[in-house]
Amino acid sequence: MSADMHFMTIAEMADALEAKTLSPVELTESLLRRIEALNPQLNAFITVTAEAALDAAREAERDMAGGVYLGPMHGVPFGLKDIYDTKGILTSGHSKTCADRIPTEDATTTAKLLAAGAILMGKLSTHEFAHGGPSFDLPWPPARNPWKTDCFTGGSSSGSGAAVASGMLPGAMGSDTGGSIRTPAGLCGLAGMKPTYGLVSRFGVLPNSFTFDTCGPMTWTVEDAAIMLQVLAGHDPRDPASADQPVPDYRAGLSEDIRGLRIGAVRHFWEEELPANEETRQSMDAAVEVFRGLGAIVEDVRLEPMQIYTDVKLLIAEAELFSIHSPTLRERPQDYGFDFRGRVIPACLFTADDYVQAQKQRRKLVDAMRPIYEKYDVLIAPSTYGPASRIDDHSTVSFWQKPKITTVFNVTAGPALSLCAGFSESGLPLPMQIVGRPFEDATVLKAGYAFEKATPWRDRRPDLTPGDDPLPVGTPDMSTDISDVDDATRTRVDMALAYAGLDLPEEIYRQVLEAAPHALALAGRIPRDHGFKDEPANTWSFPNA
Repeated sequence: MSADMHFMTIAEMADALEAKTLSPVELTESLLRRIEALNPQLNAFITVTAEAALDAAREAERDMAGGVYLGPMHGVPFGLKDIYDTKGILTSGHSKTCADRIPTEDATTTAKLLAAGAILMGKLSTHEFAHGGPSFDLPWPPARNPWKTDCFTGGSSSGSGAAVASGMLPGAMGSDTGGSIRTPAGLCGLAGMKPTYGLVSRFGVLPNSFTFDTCGPMTWTVEDAAIMLQVLAGHDPRDPASADQPVPDYRAGLSEDIRGLRIGAVRHFWEEELPANEETRQSMDAAVEVFRGLGAIVEDVRLEPMQIYTDVKLLIAEAELFSIHSPTLRERPQDYGFDFRGRVIPACLFTADDYVQAQKQRRKLVDAMRPIYEKYDVLIAPSTYGPASRIDDHSTVSFWQKPKITTVFNVTAGPALSLCAGFSESGLPLPMQIVGRPFEDATVLKAGYAFEKATPWRDRRPDLTPGDDPLPVGTPDMSTDISDVDDATRTRVDMALAYAGLDLPEEIYRQVLEAAPHALALAGRIPRDHGFKDEPANTWSFPNA
């Protein structure tokens, strides 16, 4: 068993631990050795908590020997994206600005996993504050893709994707504001679950966007995602967005029988609006046939254009993130990474009217889903438009230039699961996402489980050799091109920066100028035809008594 221990699923570990054919200490020691052997080529970890993990494993072993078994996470190792607070352990957001931040209490999610007997192995790389891209100008290097180490993991839960895919961990926590669970899960070949907004507490998690932040698990299988979600889900009065909804038994709801399930394929997203590469299109066609072979009813369905969802999400989320970081940006903007600055600071160009109009448009987009939800149990689309690209093939300004397929389902707020739907000719994962009605996370997991069981993709794992160096990569381009910025745009930028109290060095000022035409165009695309009484999506309400 020990030779293959690192590729056991959570479910397999749980069965062996409960039967006492596997020791929590043996398991933890084995994974710590694997972390030591592979992390130098993957950069998945910021902090390894080896001593605390072994102490927790010994405690789990004593409990089990004494007849105390807390459930399927008891004695199972896990990792946390380094935005989850951990009492007495660095929580950095992968940023120089928080490089010495030691929380005094655990996030709710951290506390729930520890209370379930899970063993924290460490804190995982992310993009700066769960935003930005693979940056080489931060205190820690970016994570590498285990399938090909010169390739991108996807972001922003980058270390979580690398650690689980490589067998350093069976499960990890990610967060998803615009695709940050589903993209790395997809490019690393995992099952990554973005739960319904509000199902899992955000308390104690460094914020990105209050409107869209969602916490969820990243695992090798859908069953493992269901096991972790069972521990995580539930109302938390310390999180103002936490939903007080009943939590079903997610694992018990898994089934290979999905006969009669109604599936809408959002084909225009990947064939018309922003065509995916041919391998992704073929994998989606094959996925449709797998579902039909399982007895599901699959039809094409059309949603609103992908661009309007992206515009709404970016305007709201970037405005919120800029507000969060504006005090530090005024004091030391150079301490943030290039990519974070190029995404966040241009949001100072957005106005209060822009923000409210975007929130009003979001409500319309959510309301427009009602007839879709009545007709279909789940929707399917790719998670990315192709396999992972090279890690140095990254452009900061491109963030503002094209829509993103995962972002649609952050705007609609329901559950979305990314899972492997095949492999490219080069051996890289090709992902699909399954999307459901709000709080019908169990249906999404059931559909994903049936697909997973009907396909062979879970049998393939990355082939990594301890001691190997990662494949060489260059540094992503950090130049700026402001040749097309006219005087009127420059004046608007100067006024917005002055109003925000930002006195920027020339190199950062150029980043804002480069992004400004795209950010202003985005704001200009937000519809302004809302009625006098139309409510924004973030209308406040009293919590339940």
